[in-house]
Amino acid sequence: MWRLKIGEGGGGPWLRSANGFLGRRVWEFDPDAGTPEERAAVERLRRDFTRHRLQRKEAQDLLFRLQYTKLNSLPASIPSMKLEATSDVTEETILTSLRRALNQFSTLQAHDGHWPGDFSGILFIMPIFIIALYVTGSINTVITSEHRREILRYIYNHQNKDGGWGTQVLGPSSMFGSCLNYATLRLLGEVLDSENEALAKGRAWILSHGSATAIPQWGKIWLSILGVYDWSGNNPVIPELWLVPYFLPIHPGRFWCFCRLVYMPMAFLYGKKFVGPITTTILALREELYSIPYENIDWKKACASCAKDDLRYPRSQLQSFVSASLNKFVEPMLHCWPVNKLRERALSNLMEHIHYEDETTNYIGICPINKALNMICCWVENPNSSSFKRHLPRIYDYLWLAEDGMTAQVYDGCQSWETSFIVQAFCSTDLVNEFSSTLERAYEFIKKSQILENHPNYQTYYRHRSKGSWSLSSVDNGWSVSDCTAEALKALLLLSTMSPSLVSNPIKEERLYDAIDCILSFTNKDAIILNPSESFRNIVADYPSVECTSSVIQALILFKELYPSYRTKEIENCIKNAVTFIEDNQRMDGSWYGSWGICFTYGTFFAVKGLVDAGRTYDTSSSIRNACKFLLSKQQVTGGWGESYLSSESEDYVDKGTPHAVNTAWAMLALIYAGQAERDQHPLYRAARELINMQLDTGEFPQQEHAGCFNCSLYFNYANYRNLYPIWALGEFRRRLLANRN
Repeated sequence: MWRLKIGEGGGGPWLRSANGFLGRRVWEFDPDAGTPEERAAVERLRRDFTRHRLQRKEAQDLLFRLQYTKLNSLPASIPSMKLEATSDVTEETILTSLRRALNQFSTLQAHDGHWPGDFSGILFIMPIFIIALYVTGSINTVITSEHRREILRYIYNHQNKDGGWGTQVLGPSSMFGSCLNYATLRLLGEVLDSENEALAKGRAWILSHGSATAIPQWGKIWLSILGVYDWSGNNPVIPELWLVPYFLPIHPGRFWCFCRLVYMPMAFLYGKKFVGPITTTILALREELYSIPYENIDWKKACASCAKDDLRYPRSQLQSFVSASLNKFVEPMLHCWPVNKLRERALSNLMEHIHYEDETTNYIGICPINKALNMICCWVENPNSSSFKRHLPRIYDYLWLAEDGMTAQVYDGCQSWETSFIVQAFCSTDLVNEFSSTLERAYEFIKKSQILENHPNYQTYYRHRSKGSWSLSSVDNGWSVSDCTAEALKALLLLSTMSPSLVSNPIKEERLYDAIDCILSFTNKDAIILNPSESFRNIVADYPSVECTSSVIQALILFKELYPSYRTKEIENCIKNAVTFIEDNQRMDGSWYGSWGICFTYGTFFAVKGLVDAGRTYDTSSSIRNACKFLLSKQQVTGGWGESYLSSESEDYVDKGTPHAVNTAWAMLALIYAGQAERDQHPLYRAARELINMQLDTGEFPQQEHAGCFNCSLYFNYANYRNLYPIWALGEFRRRLLANRN
């Protein structure tokens, strides 16, 4: 039986940590674990998901909950309730709902203080790990038979009715998702025969939609590495670009960190034209993925081909001209002596940067994509190197198990990010003294998750300062993030002011100052650069977002109230400019577009909270009045809000038709902060009734359509949003009702 291990190492001499593996989550299989009844329960959950997989795509994370229900006993049960449309929502009913939710939510906290959960939803991440392990000959070293069984379960469970796979759990089939998941099934030993109908349907979808020649650019690179697509069919990823002077705007050091660190190993592998071992499975895939013989494919034509299912951002004429010129003139020239010496230097330079990234992230990487690519690069450089061996045990940091099988997460977790919001949600309820031990553990986790030092020579490697910051996940990941730092700082300050008795060992002031220094250093400017990807939006430049800006405003204002003498002028200027940015980016309909969540309810919640904290009110700010008008116009007849992920793609609000607990909470919080409870409480009562009625018998709120978004392009699950935001909204509403009565 599988068990989730928290904060443990293992992995022998090749696994190391900067702070004792704090926040690390790894699923391990123990053949002797579990009673017969527990094993039977697990199998029932798996069968139930598979039976309903086309109607309910999102797993409920029930295997984790099954384990933690046994580990952490609940207090006396508080009965559930359902409110009729005519029933009153009272302070008492809200309080009962909150206690039920908080009691259950507290049992899901790990011993180190964070809340584990499934941070997945993107369907090409597991395939790239399997490809990386396959081409380096390491698949059997990392993937046991039990891993294989659960990975297969997941891929089959998330195959669409039409036979293909999507780029993510949400959305239709794509060539990217279909080719990589089909190839993964074959690499894991699945056989295309008359008995495997699912595999046959997958192949039929690929061939009927243009074959693997129509896979988008990232997919072409991965298939080239695997040996089932020729490198000549790729747009050039020139390694020499890293050698141009830094002052030029095309230098990759100026790119957004995710883009830079993904294209860096891609450039190395492109420069090497690396191809993994050509096995019988690879030869079979060369036949199965194409409608014509492999040797007859026109790779020059394939280079410009992209299936319409994947083509979200068509290439401009300028991009096509640049790519054609690089392929026809620049790339051949770089292979000629003596210019080819430049390539050797460029590849050596890239490996230096790759090793720096690996070392400073403890071989986790900034994301799973660059981790898998870096691992291959280390193997190409030296298959027996310690660098390659250190990569292998860190793959487990990305794997997550649920009733739908084993997936690979979009990051090594979001421990710091979600724990910071959970603390704020608990604080909103005014019940912190009832859950003191829970909050004490959370405080310690956040405090210990701060990055205390800058990485050595960080500017040489185009890195930002990290001292004083928080990452999305853990110290071991090491990548500082502006809004993660702001939200962590807010959580620490809130707890220290609301309930000082909870904070027996408060964080030192110097570390708070370090956090402020880091936040102030993140000020951004807009940029416009050509996008090399057909499938993902805005991946080259680090564009400012309303959500990150709002988080910074809120943190700076709270800090300024408590520490008014530290960098006062700079903080005031930053707040002023940030508020102007938010107001300038409001849409005509009163909403704000959310880049990191779905979508307009998310962006509007953050925007309103930032403006209100900065002193704007409904009476003094047209931005807030228009935001309230927008949100109220989107409230459903049931009282809730339900926004589809399609809003992110269409850039217009798309109503899902059914209420979503997280969207409802975001909209409700924005209205509460904008003073709706002081003007007209009726919309808030309706929303509160909807949330209370959505609450499950366990006290939790339901897992619904994924509400997380990565830069407007990819959609995934934040496991704890389903609970923390409804708790936060109900807590704030109850607090306002009490304040108004008094």
